[in-house]
Amino acid sequence: LDATLVARGPAGVRQIAAADFFGGLFETALELLGEHGDDAKLLAGGHSLLPMMKLRLAAPEVLIDIGRLTELSGITSENGELVIGATTRHADLTASELVREKAPLLAHAAGLVGDPQIRHRGTIGGSLAHADPACDLSAVVLALDATLVARGPAGVRQIAAADFFGGLFETALEPDELLTEIRVPKPAAAGWAFQKFRKRGIDWAIVGVAVQGRSVALVNMGEKPLRAAAVERALAGGAAPGEAAAAICLTPAGPRATSVASSASTTAGRSEAGSACTSEPPIVPRCRICGSPTWPAAQASSGSSRPSRPERSRSWCRVSAPIAIWPPSSLM
Repeated sequence: LDATLVARGPAGVRQIAAADFFGGLFETALELLGEHGDDAKLLAGGHSLLPMMKLRLAAPEVLIDIGRLTELSGITSENGELVIGATTRHADLTASELVREKAPLLAHAAGLVGDPQIRHRGTIGGSLAHADPACDLSAVVLALDATLVARGPAGVRQIAAADFFGGLFETALEPDELLTEIRVPKPAAAGWAFQKFRKRGIDWAIVGVAVQGRSVALVNMGEKPLRAAAVERALAGGAAPGEAAAAICLTPAGPRATSVASSASTTAGRSEAGSACTSEPPIVPRCRICGSPTWPAAQASSGSSRPSRPERSRSWCRVSAPIAIWPPSSLM
């Protein structure tokens, strides 16, 4: 809106352009991250952090609002790479002609995230830094061989998408680092596909797959986004897409991903490896936060009856501590 803010003080009244008002806050955000470390959380769109806080799965003492840092948003092209600011909204990715031209897989997948409200508030950087294995865009950047750029007191460093995700809700970011941009190289092959299964349109993916050329990444098939290495090797060896999809049965992802990988392929087929998938092994339900078996699995292994509610509670499900929010204008 190119708004102008008016400040009044002992020296009188002065007008400040919105771009200048928020322009110097990036360094302040880094200073606060360095000062508070693990006790601080960044807030941009809020659609990853706030649900965790609502469920008492996160209890930060300090919230740092970076949603209005103009230097962290935007979509440009640089040296043949697509450069996306970390606070760029999902809706902006979908609407961008540049993204649709250079990375149509990313534009398409961003348009399937949640509902319109989530897409207009949620950010690509927040989704990636949250590191939920059920996140669509994590698998997309993995299939695109993207590079994530982080900045902290030690300077700027680039992290390959394959090295960025460390585990369930874990990334390679240091506590005092901030994800600033995502760089997507020109795909080596033009073909792409994205498919996910879910109960409702706004739900997290039960399972999904992102394909760019011969790069295949899986959604919600492990503690972090996975590359379907067996499928990629089969494709590189000249296998038909359907035959390559059957090769996923030999990977840790297992047979649950076979049908969704086949749906993303253009040709149906089977290989001898597919015979290993005639019966699906039992799936142990696990907590998506700590990875431990939920009570039905624990009951089956121990033979005990269903535990009482106090016994089922977890230490990390606690009442949130008082929160300090920065900048103070975020409270308005």
